[in-house]
Formats: sequence, structure tokens, C-alpha cells
Amino acid sequence: MKKLFFTVLCALPLLTNAQSPAKPTIQVKGTIKNVKDTIDIVYATYAANGKRVTDSSLVAKGVYSFKLSLKEATRVQFTAKNTANKKAKFAQKNTAAVFLEPGIITVASVDSFSNVSVKGSKSHIEFEKLNLASKPYESKLEVLYKKYSEYSKNKEKAAMDRVEASIDSLDEIQRENVYGSYIKKNPSSPIALYSLKTFAGYEIIVEKVEPLFNLLPARLKSSPAGVEFKEKITTAKLTGIGREALDFTQNDTLGVPVKLSSLRGKYLLIDFWASWCGPCRRENPNVVKVFNEFKDQGFHIIGVSLDQPNAKEKWLKAIHDDKLTWTQVSDLQFWNNEVAKLYGIQAIPQNLLLDPNGKIIAKNLRGEALGKKLEAIFSKENAKKDEKPKGK
Repeated sequence: MKKLFFTVLCALPLLTNAQSPAKPTIQVKGTIKNVKDTIDIVYATYAANGKRVTDSSLVAKGVYSFKLSLKEATRVQFTAKNTANKKAKFAQKNTAAVFLEPGIITVASVDSFSNVSVKGSKSHIEFEKLNLASKPYESKLEVLYKKYSEYSKNKEKAAMDRVEASIDSLDEIQRENVYGSYIKKNPSSPIALYSLKTFAGYEIIVEKVEPLFNLLPARLKSSPAGVEFKEKITTAKLTGIGREALDFTQNDTLGVPVKLSSLRGKYLLIDFWASWCGPCRRENPNVVKVFNEFKDQGFHIIGVSLDQPNAKEKWLKAIHDDKLTWTQVSDLQFWNNEVAKLYGIQAIPQNLLLDPNGKIIAKNLRGEALGKKLEAIFSKENAKKDEKPKGK
């Protein structure tokens, strides 16, 4: 659950509900007072039917409203903008995260749009408790992120590694002390599942996440969001270290089907990426270096791209520009890529390392970690080859 790793991914938003009824069940009455910025529209972004949805409301005399069709407690991100100032950059002060539930809810912003008070939502009260408990950790993490950024600019690798270790350690403590602890104490809370998803992040560690999921009451487990999350746990079990990689077939750049199992016999990296993903493109030089170093020793890569429909040229150009000379496949279906869905991929870049028999032996090896892992593997392989046969 490395915090730094997941802050530099292109990620599918973590959804907090998966189904909505036909008629509006939530009425939001919003007011804006004493805010310096001119605001003429407010956007509400949330999840419905497992998809990200964005609604909008015009602001008139400091008032806006929404009617949403949601029957589960749902985290909604409100964003305020001035449509006349198209060059204005995104500002954190112009966003507010609110937990809504069926009923009439008032959201009042005073002095700053993000400074909200909410009435009518018990879920939001619990959400504020989580935010308050997280604040000390987030403050410390923010300082560490700034240090990491400074060291990164100066290319101080040793210092970067030290800070990354501190970030990972603090993140683990935060997850356990804030989100894990909240679930254990409040398994019936309307935001228990949200807390569990935050605890789990984009890579579900089954042995940590499943026991907490089992604490939830039947009504939450059987809710649309609960059923969806249970499916993710099941997928994580099937794609964990030690399991045989799930077989798949997808077309390469020439439209020729490539079957994963046809590549057995070598150590194989399944690399999930996309041409539009900045972190993926920045990681590609590392992968190229490792591939060129070990390709003649029994190492290969199959890249699975989450490029978008009608973006084949962009995919091909990225392959050429980044000098990715290994096998590349994609169905050009963005986050609906069949292989990504099969493996439960919710953020990229991500990868899985397979042994010659197709068994998963490592996951998410980035930067120098991939090279070190392969160096250790092939050192052992070469040592075995150099051993002289023993006499009878």
C-alpha cells in the first residue's frame, strides 16, 4: 500500500455507490456567502451505476441546488467555477467534498467555497470525524511530499528513497489508525464502506482488507456498492502473488491476437499503461533500460494499453517515441479494457511479474526495483547453470 506510489498514478476514481433509483432522492440546497471569487456555476461529481457522473447548477444570488438520484450514502465533490474566466486555474479552495444521503440537505459556504457546513446528513458528520482524525497525518505527509519533490528536482536519489520510506511508513500508520480503526469501531456506519475503500486503495491486499469487509453488516455487504467491492476482493485473490496468471487474448498493433499463455517459458512482465498516462510515460525509460539489459537472458514484456477508442495512432506513436520494442496489445477501450478489468486494474502504471510457468511472483515493480528483482532472479539462474554435475 505504498502512498507515494499511488499518488503518481493515472487512476480510475474510487466509486462509493453503484446504483441509483429512477426518481431523485436527494435534494441539495446550497448557499454561498462572503466568497471573494465570482461563482456562477457549481458542478457535482459523484458515482452512479458504477460510473462517474457530473451534474451542474447555475448560481443565482448565491444560491444553487441539485436533485440527485442516489439511494446510498455517497461522497459528492462540489466544484465552483466562474465560466467567464476560462483561464482561471483549478483551486483547492473552490472544491468541497460532502457526504450526502437521501433527504433534504443544506450546504452552506462562508468566506470560502470549501468552508462548508452541512445539515441533514448524518453521513457527513461521520465523514468529518474521519477527516479530523486524518488531518495530523495529512499535514505530516504534505511536508514529506514537498521534501520528496525538492530532492527529485535535484536528483538526490538516496534522499528520495529515505523520504519515500517515511511516506510509506506514515501511510501505513494512517490507514490502520484512522480508516482501519474506524471500520472496527463503526462497522454499521453509512460511510464504513467508503472508509474500507480508502483503506484498501487501488491495490487490494486481501489479507488486510477481507477481514475488515467481513465486519460489515449484511445490509452493507449486500448493497450494490458492497457487492461490487466483494467482487474486487475476489479478483484480488485470483491475481495475488503465487497464483497462476489469468489467461487472456488481445490484439497486437497489427490486429493479430496474442494469448498470454503463448509467452510462457520466460520471465514475463505484464505492463499496464497508456499513451495518455503521464506517470506511465515517465516510467517507460526505466522499463526500456531493464528490457534491454535482460531480454537476452530470458525476460520479455507484454504491454497492455488502456488507450481510448479511436486513439490507435496515439498509442502507436507512444510506442515508437518511447522505444517500446516488446509485445503490445490493446482493445482501445480505456478503463473498460477487458484485460484490465480481468485483473482488477484501477490505476496505471501497474505491472505483474510472472515466472516461466505463468505464476505471479511480484507486483508493481517500478524504477530500480524491477531491475534489482530481475538481477537477483538471473543471478540465481546463472549460478545453477554454472554448477558442475555431481558424481554418483
